[in-house]
Amino acid sequence: MTVDIRQLPLGGRIGDFLDVVDYVYRGDPAFVRPLDMDLGDRLNPRKNPFFEHGEAALFVAYRNGSPVGRCSASVDREHLDRYNDATGFFGFLDTVDDAEVAAGLLARAEAWLRGKGMKRARGPVSLNINEELGCLVEGFDTPPYIMMPHHRPYQGGLIEKAGYAKAKDVYAWSYTVGELNKRVQRARDEIKALPEITVRKASLKTIDQDTELLVEFFNDTWSDNWGFVPFTRAEVKKMASDFRLLLMPDITCIVNIDGEPAGMAIALPNLNELVRDMNGKLFPFGLGKLLWRLKIQGPKSARLILLGIRKKWRNVRKYAALSVFMYGEMNDGAKRLGIERGELSWTLEDNGRVNAGIAMMGAKHYKTYRVYERELPA
Repeated sequence: MTVDIRQLPLGGRIGDFLDVVDYVYRGDPAFVRPLDMDLGDRLNPRKNPFFEHGEAALFVAYRNGSPVGRCSASVDREHLDRYNDATGFFGFLDTVDDAEVAAGLLARAEAWLRGKGMKRARGPVSLNINEELGCLVEGFDTPPYIMMPHHRPYQGGLIEKAGYAKAKDVYAWSYTVGELNKRVQRARDEIKALPEITVRKASLKTIDQDTELLVEFFNDTWSDNWGFVPFTRAEVKKMASDFRLLLMPDITCIVNIDGEPAGMAIALPNLNELVRDMNGKLFPFGLGKLLWRLKIQGPKSARLILLGIRKKWRNVRKYAALSVFMYGEMNDGAKRLGIERGELSWTLEDNGRVNAGIAMMGAKHYKTYRVYERELPA
């Protein structure tokens, strides 16, 4: 039974691309299907500002006329301008346990990338590094958090069989909201006592300003990280719009030193917890259910998506505990909201300083995601 690989039109009829996950993950209690409306918009050049600086293609694998896998290929000019490395990406790789299916999809993605002048393929990366990253290789027994991927245990092996090798691992950390340990509380109190330190929450009233600030922090604090690509102005505007529904001020923290923004932490309610039983469908009844769960019932989990200290302040000994202070503020805010657990993700495997700080807070490394790459044959 040969595998038939078909390319689907971006912004067009991509139902098979969305629906194939129901077959791939059938019987997997940890899988959460993303909302079709959200993913459809992200894969629509008219709605996603990524396509102002990038291109992509979607592929679905069929056996006997039925979809059995999917994959994307993408080129990000922001990445190419920064690294000049002729690297493109594959992403959204979800397949049945069949080496022929995985290899066929990756081969089509590679052919598309070669046609765009790329000499290396890296992934899984959903369009670019600022979306979902990596193939899950450890931690299959719990559901993914918002904007984090999930895979079957065999998926990484199929990528390796197709000729790929590890490029980098990234970690997700599990955190239980509760009482801070004495060491953390002492460090937090030291920062809180400094007269030049002020702290506030992000809010809907200042969401445009705060989103701009978030991106400034991201572009400053993450700029030396492996694979970093800055957000564009259009992406910032889209992010502010998306945050309006999900923003919960109690799990945000903006620290000023003498009135100047120095540290920032942002967590989002774990949307996956709230839509897990909707099978990707927000309509006709899902929207009301989602709003009730988000605004009335309240989420029990959240994901810390950014915690950063500006480079200017990062190595000032007096402010060494700024990150601990923000962790403590976020912990208390989560308790006020009734949030019981969280995920801190993602961090690079070789970022020892950050990983040690997270471990000191009591978080546990519980998931590992692997990014693969290979040189493309001529």
